[in-house]
Amino acid sequence: MATTSTLLCIHHDPGQLTPLQKHGYELVTATNGSEGLRLLMSRSVDAIVLEYHLGLLNGEVVAEIKRVKPQLPIVMLADHPDLPARAMQSVDAVVIKSDGIHFLGATIRFVLNVKPAKRIVQAAEALVRQRRRQPIACSDEDNSIAAAAAAASDGDSDNDNDNDTPFSPDVWRSILDGSIKF
Repeated sequence: MATTSTLLCIHHDPGQLTPLQKHGYELVTATNGSEGLRLLMSRSVDAIVLEYHLGLLNGEVVAEIKRVKPQLPIVMLADHPDLPARAMQSVDAVVIKSDGIHFLGATIRFVLNVKPAKRIVQAAEALVRQRRRQPIACSDEDNSIAAAAAAASDGDSDNDNDNDTPFSPDVWRSILDGSIKF
């Protein structure tokens, strides 16, 4: 059975987000930034859904969240797409309210599942680049990750057709660009 992700929803009317429970999320709700920060410090959450217009703490809430828990994904809800760059620089995704709850759910799944996977692949690619520059001792697991990342690179690998990787280069590319279908 899959584990349920817990979302901290900081929204003026958290009841509008209860349909997310049908998507399998547990909701912890707050109606303002101060309450949201207090809950963040006392509860374990997997991601945050933050309404842009929360009064005095718009940008400060995001900055404080990233200061305390920099890896925690934040999805910002906004009435319109015209937001200041400062408001969007620390969030992982922006959803316009008129896009609907299904789009919000898909965006949350993306920041919880795909973005972390991309970070792992990027780290593996960095390891491959480092190995190409200078031989280093790696564990078998590091070697597997490095081989997979090399296969996913732009085709400059000497062994694009080797069967040493768990996926073909095309599958790795679709993982990297987010177009893979499950």
